[in-house]
Amino acid sequence: MEKILLGNSDLEVSRLCFGGCPMGGYNWGEVSKIDLIKAVNEGIDNGINFFDSADTYGLGEGESTLSEALGAKRSKVVIATKFGVRVENGNTFYDNSPEWINYAVEKSLKRLRTDYIDLYQLHYRDSKTDINDVVETLDKLKQRGLIRNYGLSNVNQADIKELKYHTGKFVSFQNEFSLACRKNEKDIFTLSQEIKASPLTWGSLGQGVLTGKYNINSRFASNDRRSKEIYTNFHGEKFNRNLEIVNYLKEMSENLSKTIPAIAIRWILDYVPNSVVIAGIKNTDQLHSNISALGWHLNDNQINCLEQISILRDVMDYSEVAATNE
Repeated sequence: MEKILLGNSDLEVSRLCFGGCPMGGYNWGEVSKIDLIKAVNEGIDNGINFFDSADTYGLGEGESTLSEALGAKRSKVVIATKFGVRVENGNTFYDNSPEWINYAVEKSLKRLRTDYIDLYQLHYRDSKTDINDVVETLDKLKQRGLIRNYGLSNVNQADIKELKYHTGKFVSFQNEFSLACRKNEKDIFTLSQEIKASPLTWGSLGQGVLTGKYNINSRFASNDRRSKEIYTNFHGEKFNRNLEIVNYLKEMSENLSKTIPAIAIRWILDYVPNSVVIAGIKNTDQLHSNISALGWHLNDNQINCLEQISILRDVMDYSEVAATNE
């Protein structure tokens, strides 16, 4: 199993992280808790020791399911979860206040049935709480032994000015990134260098569009979030372009004797140094397909070809956005 140390920490994690959003059981189609628990345990047996969740995944259900799945194996793994998003009376908003952080960590610890969280991540900035107050609160949680390290999520270059004052404290950050979505690429490379934190990628398979399971006639049930147009990877011209990337991946799959998802994941691991790919997993079939991304490398030509075929489509996307905003 490929592993790295996260940032300025002693957390040695597998470069494939078991994404826990489907564990929330909300808007990912049919999800079986039995299948999830089996996948978690097979993942551990195959060397995965890194599990990512959030307190908003199923409004806590994701953390509870992860705890149930881990059972007595909790001490063998690194648990990452997130805070900073509140849902009250049907309204969702961001809250990074010290009061909310202290409340949220206690609730997460209870759902995870653990005494400590290995990596506690700021899910989204709330645009009003001073980052110094956030860091001070997280440092106090470390001193109390409730968290071991802390990280960031969904940040960009605009945050660097503030974050640089805390270089080395945030051991990781995660942003959306895949062959289907490269809009955060510059942010990822700049942040990893400027704040000395390890990059984690979410949406690494484009919410599933890069698995090769879908075609132009694919449709999603109303209980699947991908039926909504906000999930642009599966709608309109963006979907058509993604399918072109998938067709190229299919050719590579045949030549390399690797699964399509494995190649899409391997590209990130080879393209972004010292990165970790987070992939949402619902069952053991998905688990083993994703695990097959580890232990080998794409050559320079293959990396460059995938880079070019994906970036051309992102350039086209940006031009559309620019035209819309004019």
